[in-house]
Order: sequence, then C-alpha cells, then structure tokens
Amino acid sequence: MRRMLNLIQNENMKIFRMSTYIMLGLLISIVITYGFISKNSMQRASTSTNIDWKTQLTQQNTLMQKALKQVQNQGIGAEQSSAAFKKIIKINNYRIEHNLPPEQGKTVWGFVMDLSSAISLVSLFSIIIAAGIVAREFDSGTIKFLLIKPLKRWKVLLSKYLAVLLFALDALIILFIASFLVGGIFYGLSGVSEPYLGFSNGNVTEINMLWHVFTIYAYACVNLLMMVTLAFMISSVFRNTSLAVGISLFLMFTGNVLVNLLSQYSWVKYILFSNLNLKVYTDGTPAVKGMTMTFSLLVLAAYFILFNVISWLVFIKRDVAT
Repeated sequence: MRRMLNLIQNENMKIFRMSTYIMLGLLISIVITYGFISKNSMQRASTSTNIDWKTQLTQQNTLMQKALKQVQNQGIGAEQSSAAFKKIIKINNYRIEHNLPPEQGKTVWGFVMDLSSAISLVSLFSIIIAAGIVAREFDSGTIKFLLIKPLKRWKVLLSKYLAVLLFALDALIILFIASFLVGGIFYGLSGVSEPYLGFSNGNVTEINMLWHVFTIYAYACVNLLMMVTLAFMISSVFRNTSLAVGISLFLMFTGNVLVNLLSQYSWVKYILFSNLNLKVYTDGTPAVKGMTMTFSLLVLAAYFILFNVISWLVFIKRDVAT
C-alpha cells in the first residue's frame, strides 16, 4: 500500500505542472466571470421591472393554466406536456405558500447549480491529463526507466489511473468551493438553508439543497469517469496523446448526436452514450423506451471493465523497447 501511495504521489508531481495550474486557474476565472455577468444581468432585470417574485410566479401560473387547457385538447404528447405544466404550477404554488423564492441564479445555491455545467470543462481537462499520462512516458522514453524498478506493471498503470481520477476530484472540489464562495459574495448566504423543491408522485417535496447539488455533481461525474477511462485506454493502446485527446473529445461532443440519429433502432440502448445521462430516469425520457436505471448501470459497468481490461492487457504485454 505504501509503495502504491508513493507511485500515486510521483504521478501527481508529473500532473501538477504549470499547464495544469493554468487550467485550474482558468476554471476559477470562468466562475468569477460568470458571477459578474449573472449579477449584472439580474440587476438590469430588476431595474426594468418592479414586480416581486411572488407576482411573477402568479403570472407564470396563469399562463401555464392557459397552456395546460390548450395542450389537453391536443392528442399527441398531451399527457407528457400536461404533466410538465402541472409540475411547474404546483411547485410555484408551494413556493408562494411557504415563502420560498426561486433559487436559480438568485441565491448562492442557484449560482452553484448554474455553474454545475462547468463540470464539462473539468471533464475536458481530465481527458487531456488522461490522454497524456501514459502516452507521454512512451514519447519521452521515460517508461523504460519506470519499469526497470522492481514494480509490477499493473501497479504502475493503476497508479497513473488513480492519479488522473484524483486530479478530476480535485478540480471538482475547486469548482464547487469557487462557485459557493463567488455565489456567496454576489448573492449573500441568506438562502443557504433553504431546501430544493422536488416533485414526486404528484407531490412537492423538500430536499436538502447540499444533497441536491451533490446529486447533480454525481450524475455529471458518470460522464466524466467514462470519458476519462476511454481516453486513458486509448492512451495506453496507441501511445499517442493527440490521438487519445482527439478521439475522446470527438466522442464526448458527438455522442448524443449519434444516439439521436440512431434512436429508431432498439440496439442503440447498448451504445455507451445512450447510458451516460442517468438523470433522465428522474427527470426526463431515456433514449429508448423501456430502458431502466439498472440496465444503464450494467451497461456502464460493462464498458468500464472493458476499457480497463484492454488498457491492462496492452500495457502488461507491450514491449517497451519498441
């Protein structure tokens, strides 16, 4: 165990170079910049209207009621649209009755949830790290010196993989802390104890806001973990950083498009990208009718094992002299 920790520490020293600190600095800069933009936008909106949030929600409910009647007279998609409108109306009424203002973009937690989209940037940085952590050793020839030591190859490979995941975890923690601090500076901490309003079985439920933010991060981390593992595998197999980065980013940004193009085929549910967004099982519609959370978790587990097995087999059997 101690030797493994030393290997991970050694890999961390290779990861945290000037370019890595620049990436993390860019992440923090984006959070701060978005804070200024969102605060200025909110101030302009507040000066253009003197209507408070309760009146706005009441007006929104009036419009929703009209839209609901129109949708109910339609046949196609009426049930799904009606459910969405009823959900919004009930949540708005609950907010008005319990004096809970909308959190999105107007409180510290709303700011944190808005910035959760920046997890895709964390995924991008982590893919770049994963794509180079093995390939760079072959490019520079340092892999020979690393494997001369009395260390098993699988331990060397595992230490590199764990170091990449630790970098991703560090970046996520930095994103969360920076979002919370910047949100607190711009919007204050007065609403920090307010709950998130969920909707289950036709009833509005109060959920701890910190737990809700954690679930948002957890869902986003599924995509991060799988894409990082894919980039790590490509790096191990082809020993080419550019190829690993290029393929991984291409698949990351076009995966959903591919799924949409093939959605008419039932076998598309076995594609990795059809199962990355687990949030559709709580708030949305899966890519293929009949898909379940359990099915997607099993498919993801199969891909995860496959990617790691390929990385392990190629790295273990490769002749480092070539």
